[in-house]
Amino acid sequence: MSPEDVLRPVVVIGGSVLLTLILVWLADRALVRIDAAHPETPLWGLLRRCRIPLQVALCAALLRGSYDATAVKLIDAHAVGIGQALTLVLIAATAWLVVWAAAAIVESSYSRYAAGARDAARVRRVRTQVTLIQRVVSAVVIVVAAASMLLTFPAMRAVGTSMLASAGLVGIVAGIAAQSTLGNLFAGLQIAFGDMVRIGDTVVVDGEWGTVEEITLTFLTVRTWDERRITMPVSYFTGKPFENWSRGGAQMTGTVLLHLDHSAPVEKMRQRLLEILQECPEWDGRAWSLVVTDTTPSTIVVRALVTARDADTIWTVRCVVRERLLEWLQAEHAYALPRITTAPAQPEVPPEVPPEVPPEVPPEVPPEVPPARRGEQAGADAGAEPPRG
Repeated sequence: MSPEDVLRPVVVIGGSVLLTLILVWLADRALVRIDAAHPETPLWGLLRRCRIPLQVALCAALLRGSYDATAVKLIDAHAVGIGQALTLVLIAATAWLVVWAAAAIVESSYSRYAAGARDAARVRRVRTQVTLIQRVVSAVVIVVAAASMLLTFPAMRAVGTSMLASAGLVGIVAGIAAQSTLGNLFAGLQIAFGDMVRIGDTVVVDGEWGTVEEITLTFLTVRTWDERRITMPVSYFTGKPFENWSRGGAQMTGTVLLHLDHSAPVEKMRQRLLEILQECPEWDGRAWSLVVTDTTPSTIVVRALVTARDADTIWTVRCVVRERLLEWLQAEHAYALPRITTAPAQPEVPPEVPPEVPPEVPPEVPPEVPPARRGEQAGADAGAEPPRG
C-alpha cells in the first residue's frame, strides 16, 4: 500500500470535517457580531442554536460529494450503500436545520411584538397563532423529509407511483379512518385563527378553573389553580360551551356572601368595606357595594361586591374582604353574627283522664200479669186478712 493510498482518505475525510468546523465557526462569529450590532432583535442570538444541525448537514454534504475520491477498496465496494446513508443523513440534518431556524424566527418575531404591544389579550392571541404556525411548519418539514428519504430507495419509488395512481381511494379511506384526528387538526387551526381561546386565558371547563398553558393541533392543556394539568382535545372547545374569563378583557367582578343576624349594622359594614378595599392593593377601584340580598327567619344575606384586574386577583380580593369583615364583626359587633336560639325542653305532662262513671242501671219493671189471672189476684187481695195492729 503506497503512502498516497493512506493519505487520500485522510485528506478527503479529514478535510471535509475540518472545512465544516471552519465554516460553522465563521458563521457563528458572524452571528455574534450581528447580534451585538442589533440588540433590538434576538433573532441572531437564537440562530446560534442551529450550529449542530448546520455542522451535520455541511459535513454530510461534503462527504457525499467527495467520498468516492478516497480510492479505498472497501469504500468502492460499498459505494452505493455509503452514498445512500450519507444522503439520508443529509436530508435529516437539513430538515433538523430548517425546523430550528423556523423556531428561531417565530420566537424572535413574537418577542419583538410582545415587547412593543400593550394589549395583553392581543399578545396572547399572537402567541397562540405563531405557536401553531410553528407546529404546522415543523410537521410539514418532517413529512417532506420522511417522504424524500423513502423516495431515495428504488423500491419505494414504485410504491409511491402506485399510491399516486390510487390517491383518490386512499384519501377517502384515510379520511374515514382518521376522522377524529382530522377533526382535531382542523379544530386546532380554527382555535388559532378564530381567536376562540388563547394561551394564558383563564377558562372554566367541566367545572375546573384554570389557565390555558399549551395549545397544539390536536390537544389543549389547562393548568388548574392546584398545579394539575387537564389535557383535552381541541375539538371540545369547538363543540361544547365553556367559560372564558379573559375574553373581552381580563377585568373581573366578584361577590362575598355573609349570613348574619337581623341586627347586623349594615351601614357601618359599608363604611368598613370601603376602608378594607382602600387598604387592599389588589382592588382596582372600579366598583364596590354592600347590600342585603335576602332574608330568612333566622338570618340575613349580605352581599359585598368588589372588582379586580383579572381572575387571579379577584380571588385574593374576595378572600381579604371576607376575612377582614369577619374579624371586624367578631371584635366590635359580635351580636351581628348568626345565632341559633334554643329553649330548655319542657317535661311531658300526661293527658288528664276523666274519672270513670258507673254505668246507669235502668229501673226494674214488674212483669205484666195476664188478664185471666188479674181477677183472681184482685179477689185474693179483697179477702185477705188485714194486718194486725
